Amino acid sequence: MFASTAINTVKYAKAEREFQHRLTLTDQALLARKFSEAFSLQIAPTMIHRNLVATRNDENNVYAIGAAGRFKLSKRVSINAEYFYLLPGETTDNQFNALSLGFDIETGGHVFQLHLTNSQGMIEKFFIPQTAGDWSNGDIYFGFNISRVFQLGKNKSEKDW
Repeated sequence: MFASTAINTVKYAKAEREFQHRLTLTDQALLARKFSEAFSLQIAPTMIHRNLVATRNDENNVYAIGAAGRFKLSKRVSINAEYFYLLPGETTDNQFNALSLGFDIETGGHVFQLHLTNSQGMIEKFFIPQTAGDWSNGDIYFGFNISRVFQLGKNKSEKDW
């Protein structure tokens, strides 16, 4: 299971929004399996609740089904794909399903992730119900992440246990 809360901290010129209007909640059931050393797959039924939406046509509750896969090309390099299908509703009429393709390179403690996607958002609140880009129109965005693993204390190997 995955749950998150996002808070919009943007200041508004005309009127301040109440705290509860700034919240978006995400719930997912993550169903994942590692089929082999090289291939993993995940299915993610998702519900996003937005306390405040931009227009009357937007829905507060948005439902989607996500699928993601990873294929390791070598011990330190993998290709990844993720797709979120928005279930039919008012929100889906003006948005696109999010599709991302990625490439991960693991080094000794760092992971470099390169992404091509039709979504500009990095968290569920944005990339699931608010993807305005269309791959077929060339609306492709490039993004990257760098992760670093830090360890505090002594490294215990299995034989130390």
